[in-house]
Amino acid sequence: MTQGTQTKPVDLFVIGGGINGCGIARDAAGRGLSVTLAEMDDLASATSSASTKLFHGGLRYLEYFEVRLVQEALEEREVLLKAMPHISWPMRFVLPYHKDMRFESETPTSRVLSRVMPWMKGRRPAWLIRLGLFLYDTLGGRKILPATRTLSLKGTPEGAPLQDRFEKAFEYSDCWIEDSRLVALNARDAEARGATILTRMQVAHATREGDLWRVETKDMESGAEATHYARMLVNAGGPWVGRIIHDTIDLPSTEGVRLVRGSHIVTRKLYDHDKCYFFQGEDGRIIFAIPYERDFTLIGTTDADHEDPSQKPVCTEAERDYLIAFANRYFAKAISAADVVWSYSGVRPLYDDGASSATAATRDYTLKVNATGGAPVLNVFGGKITTYRRLAESALEKIGEHLPLAKGPWTAGVPLAGGDFPVAGFDALVRETQAAYPFLDGTWARRLVRAYGIEAKDILGPATQAEDLGRAFGATLTEAEVTWLMDREYARRAEDVVWRRSKLGLRLSAEEIAALDAWMTGRHDRKDSRADAAE
Repeated sequence: MTQGTQTKPVDLFVIGGGINGCGIARDAAGRGLSVTLAEMDDLASATSSASTKLFHGGLRYLEYFEVRLVQEALEEREVLLKAMPHISWPMRFVLPYHKDMRFESETPTSRVLSRVMPWMKGRRPAWLIRLGLFLYDTLGGRKILPATRTLSLKGTPEGAPLQDRFEKAFEYSDCWIEDSRLVALNARDAEARGATILTRMQVAHATREGDLWRVETKDMESGAEATHYARMLVNAGGPWVGRIIHDTIDLPSTEGVRLVRGSHIVTRKLYDHDKCYFFQGEDGRIIFAIPYERDFTLIGTTDADHEDPSQKPVCTEAERDYLIAFANRYFAKAISAADVVWSYSGVRPLYDDGASSATAATRDYTLKVNATGGAPVLNVFGGKITTYRRLAESALEKIGEHLPLAKGPWTAGVPLAGGDFPVAGFDALVRETQAAYPFLDGTWARRLVRAYGIEAKDILGPATQAEDLGRAFGATLTEAEVTWLMDREYARRAEDVVWRRSKLGLRLSAEEIAALDAWMTGRHDRKDSRADAAE
């Protein structure tokens, strides 16, 4: 993670430290390319930490006939699950059925059925939902995840939180993913394979100089400027991809990006079982209600156009109230704004396909190379977190047309740091960790293993009591863990730790977070002072 003027050109300079940028950097470094990645903030500080936290095929995308996207995502679920069983795990989704459920009016499926079955008046028939779930079960070659089943909601735990009018449901499989940890682990693996990862480093400008890119960067903390050279540029700027094209690298382009804001709310735990709900609205939209961080329920998401990437996305009162009203059409016990303990919002940088609404805009990715007039640049539009690895492979295919690659695709089945244990081995690893460190209670041990997998023991080291882990910041967060996150996972500020590397911000007070931030700032400053003295 060194900084300064780079005199020797690298093969690839990646702009953007979200999941697409880090995924491409990891894949490229593993194929023998020299790689530098620059992120102007923390890793996953924008879209990649603000998802619905799912590795899923996208059941509703079938209504838009996006079969290739759904199939690729479904195939990826189990590939990814095997590579990261600590930060990803299977979940069952309960889809309650009611005759008043309707399509979003602009979907291709809705238009077809309106012509051939006009008497349905836009309703989603049960047989069509079951057909979609059959395709969902079969398109991806499912081996680990259980199949769809029909479920009675009368007198069952799944039906208990719902209104009595819901008597029947379909239950299917998808997977959870700790999205921002996924980004950090991809960055770590990229660095382990030779990449340079620069965080808080803005790319101020990039210009072609013959067959190279000259990239000017600015350290967002110190203000220090540096110059880098690269044979190829990757623009994985997420919401800023369009601005980077037009302002940072100043290239003409007819490709457009559509920014779509997705907001979520978090409430206190709304039900006792560990399954998720897939709720369909009478307007054709859908939301999820998902068990979250043991004591909470996550509800989302919305779809709204977002004009300016520099405007921080927030869950508006209107979006919050929309999600509450949507959930209240299903839950027997109504929730209100007073039940919301946190909200977050992210901007999806979708490829602008001219769709009539934010909901209808494609979630597929588009990769465009511009090699006119000198060194090539690859611009990355769209994508979803489930297909990030496949997007990276597709990106390397295009990069390989301009740079020599030492080997072909390699990432499938290769575990990320901490994930080298069986999918079904999580509980055993928790027990093993508790046995080695008896001072950990079950909740603390599960949190550490969920975050770090087999590396939890590396963080705990030779400790025989909690005090051996150094300062306690609250909610089981210790100096040993924060030090690990700063030294190994690029964390710099308290928000990096409590809202991205973890969600302990839900449990820590404002005063505790401020104290953590002061400690981290002091440690970082002392480390920088020692580095300057060594030079």
